[in-house]
Amino acid sequence: MRARMCCAGLRNLLQGLSFGAKYYSKHNPPQTVCLFSKIAPKKCHILGCSKSTCTHRTAPPGSILPCRFFSCKQEGTKVLSKKKQNTSMVTSELLHKNLLKSEQKNWNNISPRYKTMIKRIKEKLEELHNMYTLNSRSPRIRFGENVYFEENGCIFLAKVDDGEGNAKILFSIEDLGFSDAFIQRIRISPDQRYMAISLKSENSEEATCIIMKLGNLPVVEKVIPSVFSFEWAANDVLYYTVQKNLKCQNVFMTTFTYQKHTKLVYTEQDARFFVDLYCTKDRRFLTINSNSKTTSEVWLVDCRHPFESPALVQARTTGLMYHVEHRKDQLYILTTYGEPAEYKLMKAPVASSGKENWQLVYALEWKTKLVDFEMFSDDCIMFLKNAGHLYLNVISFVSHSVQSIKLPTWACEFELESHPEHTTSTCYFQLSSPVHPPKRFAYSFKENNLIEQAVQEVPIITNCHTTRLLAKSKDETLVPITVFHNKNSKELHRRPLLVHVYGAYGIDLNMSFKEEKLMLIEEGWILAYCHVRGGGEQGLSWHRDGCQYNKLKGLHDLRACITLLHQEGFSQPKHTALAAASAGGVLAGALCNTDPALLRAMVLQAPFVDVLNTMMKTHLPLTIEEQEEWGNPLEDEKCMKYIKSYCPYQNIKPQCYPSVFITAYENDERVPLTGILQYVQKLRKAALDHASRTSKKGNWIPNIILDVQANGSHCDSSWEHSLNEVARHFAFLNRELEEVCHPQHHSKSCK
Repeated sequence: MRARMCCAGLRNLLQGLSFGAKYYSKHNPPQTVCLFSKIAPKKCHILGCSKSTCTHRTAPPGSILPCRFFSCKQEGTKVLSKKKQNTSMVTSELLHKNLLKSEQKNWNNISPRYKTMIKRIKEKLEELHNMYTLNSRSPRIRFGENVYFEENGCIFLAKVDDGEGNAKILFSIEDLGFSDAFIQRIRISPDQRYMAISLKSENSEEATCIIMKLGNLPVVEKVIPSVFSFEWAANDVLYYTVQKNLKCQNVFMTTFTYQKHTKLVYTEQDARFFVDLYCTKDRRFLTINSNSKTTSEVWLVDCRHPFESPALVQARTTGLMYHVEHRKDQLYILTTYGEPAEYKLMKAPVASSGKENWQLVYALEWKTKLVDFEMFSDDCIMFLKNAGHLYLNVISFVSHSVQSIKLPTWACEFELESHPEHTTSTCYFQLSSPVHPPKRFAYSFKENNLIEQAVQEVPIITNCHTTRLLAKSKDETLVPITVFHNKNSKELHRRPLLVHVYGAYGIDLNMSFKEEKLMLIEEGWILAYCHVRGGGEQGLSWHRDGCQYNKLKGLHDLRACITLLHQEGFSQPKHTALAAASAGGVLAGALCNTDPALLRAMVLQAPFVDVLNTMMKTHLPLTIEEQEEWGNPLEDEKCMKYIKSYCPYQNIKPQCYPSVFITAYENDERVPLTGILQYVQKLRKAALDHASRTSKKGNWIPNIILDVQANGSHCDSSWEHSLNEVARHFAFLNRELEEVCHPQHHSKSCK
């Protein structure tokens, strides 16, 4: 149903270990992550294995879920015999294949009409990409006098004083035969003798970890398949998690010198929880983090004694989330403990880490979103979002003061750079917006100021205006909207409007720089980002107000946002398009059913449109984890009825729908293709039924198009693949909104 982030660490926890929409970008592929995920509570065991003997420590509270059912057995439903079940499965598979063939044939017949437009858009995007990435570079990781960086599938090592012209190649994807993969994560051992790298292909959810022994001639020491996260606990001790069927439940430890061996260290037994690893900034502890959507549990591995059993920080308590850092024998705990249930920074002694000993250090203001957090030797930095603006809060542990710095008003997203040395005196990060390329900034702890890093100037659009609005939803809640448009555009009510929505998992709308957004602004489009409930833009309560039995609030928010945009003179319904991806497809599809007159067109990417049927199938890898987001219709009839009330697939009916373009992936493990195929068939039939029943003059039939990609996955795509997808989407929108996008070429027969 959605995708989980590729990088472990605090930002995962803050985003609920799940991610917003996939976007195409050639910068930093590891951060080009996914849309959606699922999680929830289970028992966990710490395993202390010695040869073939395992000793179990007492497991914290939890429950082992009953065996999974392949369908919901409702009252009065007959249980099929095994023979009939097999026949049903064969019939279902045959239907799936026939639907897929039909849609592929349909796309092949339709695609030529978009060919010229696709070619023009691709050329423009490539031009913009080359213009704005000319001076971009991948992040640099500094260890003492050494600097590590990745470029074009190679990892380099350079000396600080020598410059990068004399950099040495440590690793090359092509040399090891991984030409179709990209580098996802790099971890250098504390003594810099080993380097662990994860490689991932766009066609697979699983990554391969390669451990290199560094030296005059770097060599491959070990290859570990299906790895999600990994961290060095000591110079030659690596901890890693294994991903299977989109789940991470086991933590292993492997050593590389003396008695080389690998053993299972930890296993998580609750299907709702996902396990990843993190190292505290001072490298004192490696943390094993087990998180559901609402609950956390952390175990500490002492990096001075990496072979000892992990120690529990605080046993899982339903509704309590926390993340651990360390400084001077104190644990600094970012947690939802206490009221209100938003993030706070607390501390406790390592020796007595239970929540009864947690002391408040700093609490966030109401409706403030904690985006990221970074610990340094004498300070910590919090990146916050409040009322649509970004702030940098610096908490000094020496002076016990807090300084809040408002970041530039144009900034909508930030990316924190890696700071392996916690004693550094400067924190580096980048700011961007959908129409502003990343700019690098530095905060100096010594100088106590923010500095914009000097870079070679690149063309920046200066005529883009940003407006922030508040829409009043059905229950009077004010919902933020961020709007971008060209200052030179006249008669904005006649301009095309592209609305973006997500509204799930506590994830913010992705508002980082994308060349296609800049292209649209230059061509006179208006871009609107609706920060509806269910997302995370205004803190954890904003998410809680839009999940489970509150899902309809997100729909009401979206309706209010689009209505306000039109009232304020930003376009009008016949010039409005809606864009969503993954779980964002729930609200987009629901609005399409309830208020089709608000839109002319809609583009969806791997959309989650069949919530009810998917949440009834517990054999799917993410269903149980997702119950904390959507509810459990298998055991709760009220939940089943509520999901049915908004589920896009369940509520299709004969009416005048907007045109729809959907991109899906044949091997998507997160959003089942079958549900999308059936949604498209049902939607198309409803639109045709409506057209056949009405004799209204000028009545038109919307284009309902499904583009099924044989390659690609829910989370990652190559630059070329993403470029093609984006070009198809905007060629479709240009054609559907032809009157307003190209008035000189207006044709009434665009349907």
